[in-house]
Amino acid sequence: MFAVAQPMTLEQCRVQALEHNKSLDKARWQIKKQEADLKAMKTNFLPNFNLFGADLYNTSKLNFTPNLSGTFATGMAGVNTLLSQLAQSPTFAPIVAQLQGLGKHFQLPDDFFEFKTGNVFMGGVSVYEPLYLGGKITAGYKMNQRGLQMAKNNVRLTESEVILNTDEAYVLCIRAKELGVVARSYQALLEELKKNVDAAVNQGMRTRNDALKVQVKLNEAALNIMKADNAYRLAQMNLAQTIGLPLIQQIEVTDEGFPASTEGAVPDTDISDVSKRPEYDLLNDKTELARLQVKLTRSDFLPNVLVFGSYSYMNGMKLLGEKLFKNGSATVGVALKVPLFHFGEGTQKVRSAKAAWQIAQLEQEDLTEKMRLEAMQASNNLHEALMEIDVTQKSVEQATENMKMSRQQYEVGTEPLSDYLEAQSMWQQAKANAVEARCAYLIAHTKYLKAIGAL
Repeated sequence: MFAVAQPMTLEQCRVQALEHNKSLDKARWQIKKQEADLKAMKTNFLPNFNLFGADLYNTSKLNFTPNLSGTFATGMAGVNTLLSQLAQSPTFAPIVAQLQGLGKHFQLPDDFFEFKTGNVFMGGVSVYEPLYLGGKITAGYKMNQRGLQMAKNNVRLTESEVILNTDEAYVLCIRAKELGVVARSYQALLEELKKNVDAAVNQGMRTRNDALKVQVKLNEAALNIMKADNAYRLAQMNLAQTIGLPLIQQIEVTDEGFPASTEGAVPDTDISDVSKRPEYDLLNDKTELARLQVKLTRSDFLPNVLVFGSYSYMNGMKLLGEKLFKNGSATVGVALKVPLFHFGEGTQKVRSAKAAWQIAQLEQEDLTEKMRLEAMQASNNLHEALMEIDVTQKSVEQATENMKMSRQQYEVGTEPLSDYLEAQSMWQQAKANAVEARCAYLIAHTKYLKAIGAL
């Protein structure tokens, strides 16, 4: 069941459509995405700080026992032989005696060195700042700026398309509504004629055949009214869907918002200038992106310089029961990377990027010419629509005059009923043509404004 009809002007429908169109919502979210990407890209100009830390426990233990076999040919046996020989010398005998006495109290440990990992903790802060990356950061930042501009231009383009679709749906409602008015006016003429013919038949002045002819026309008029009403309801549903209202919402359209007359219908502007169109700006953005891509590609094969620093602390690892690490250390340095030879990879990639840039330029020139042709065609269509309005208006005036004369002649008996019915039918067709011409003009006017970038 349909809701109560809601009166809406064209401007109200446009506002409603711009607020609830899904494609437009998507385009607006794209702006937010590009804004976030741009802010993220801007941070590449600033230093990066990182905090790191780790804690581990390892049960491994390593033991080192000295091997004296390499010092003396026979190991410890050779040492004892040497001491025995020295003891026979008066000079070394006292020393040997002292060493042998000391040996009674000295025991070489089984594990001469013991190394344990145990629990190890480490942590610190690092910072690095790129000084020169071949222009990569600058090119990337400018590309993100251009991407944001493209997103905004895409919103403008989507808005113009939404407005055009809304205008077309609105005019479709006006067309169905006015054709219904014409059909009812024609029906009223036939009903008046039917009364006169029926009265004349009852008085014997007209034949039953004349009454049947009028009735056939009345039946056709009733059918046309039903078609117009159905078309109006469908047009209302289409408009409701276009502007984001429920399909059951009936909309009562008015002419408010459309040009009241055809005077000044064609703005005084240079139709060859399409620079105001969002499509033109989007082409410029696309070409500029291709140019920046050349710089971005080249930066991959240029020297990179960055400065870095860090402070770290480590605690753990034991040797002979004592911790090896339990202090911090600072590091500062400069890193340089210079690509030397990649078998021509960089050259070919830069050539590919330049070719893509050239393609974008050619595409821009081609599509700009097509936009100029589109603007010229829209201008021609608008002029033709204006001329058609004038022609159909004259046809309505002539058909109205012809119907009056035919009626007078029919009433005095100098013209048959069929001629009068034909005059009425011609009047109805002329009125319908005038409605079609006016609606075609309204759409042509909107398309012309879109083509010159004024929408």
